[in-house]
Amino acid sequence: MSHLILVDDDLEVLALLQKFLQQHGYSVEIATDGPSLWQALEKRAPDLIILDVMLPGDSGLVLCQRLRAEHSVAVIMLTALGEPSDRVVGLELGADDYLTKPFDARELLARVRAVLRRTGEARSTASDAPRPILEFAEWQLDVTRRELRSPEKVMIPLSAGEFELLLVFAEHPRRVLTRQQLLDLARGERHDAFDRSIDVQVSRLRRKLESEPTAAPMIRTIRNVGYLFTPSVANR
Repeated sequence: MSHLILVDDDLEVLALLQKFLQQHGYSVEIATDGPSLWQALEKRAPDLIILDVMLPGDSGLVLCQRLRAEHSVAVIMLTALGEPSDRVVGLELGADDYLTKPFDARELLARVRAVLRRTGEARSTASDAPRPILEFAEWQLDVTRRELRSPEKVMIPLSAGEFELLLVFAEHPRRVLTRQQLLDLARGERHDAFDRSIDVQVSRLRRKLESEPTAAPMIRTIRNVGYLFTPSVANR
């Protein structure tokens, strides 16, 4: 049974969504703000956090940023703000998906299933057989542990979406990939994310991989086509 943490300061919404998700086979812990979220995390590590943006104290965006720095759990963000720029901000901070209020509970259920399926498939693939450590430009991507280490051996936190995208790049080095190919390879044909999410995640990966502004880019933009991962990659 997958374990979820649902974070919202609207107690009526919490009660309705908790009951709905439990009816569909999920274990659901509820939280109303940042402190209660951290308490829930200490009690039991979740498979997914559903996080509202508008919260008392630290906003959902602030909490998402901290989650990304300290945990590898998947995150779906909820917000009453519907502008595309708001969705991009959530994705930039590391959310795996984004849902705008008001929404149908069945749509949330579909998003939960899709995100858990992607992360679950990645974990099961890693556990079925040992997979290599991919090395490029002195960086190491441990596919089994889903960890990225810098040339200085510092672990760099990645969201589930960032890891899947970097793995696609590392498995297809020096090859131009369109945005659609990246979506299909990273998320499977069942993805429902909008195309802009790939650009956002590429931007996040660049910031993590290319700390020196003068260094040659690892991920090159190919105008009107897609992206190219420039380093050579070796298996260890």
